[in-house]
Amino acid sequence: MKVSIDTNLCYGSAECVHRAPSVFEFVDEYGVVRPGREGSGDDPQVREAAEKCPSQAISLTG
Repeated sequence: MKVSIDTNLCYGSAECVHRAPSVFEFVDEYGVVRPGREGSGDDPQVREAAEKCPSQAISLTG
């Protein structure tokens, strides 16, 4: 499953980075998916990050 962050929705809470630091990082005050980690959507920590994202910017597809 693919994970992505909509930068238009993200407001930089960093919840994703705290919940799944191996998949997300904080760049220019916004959360982003680490390069090469786009296929990590099946990881329970990533699913939790998507569910708990206050701006609902994280998408899991596929």
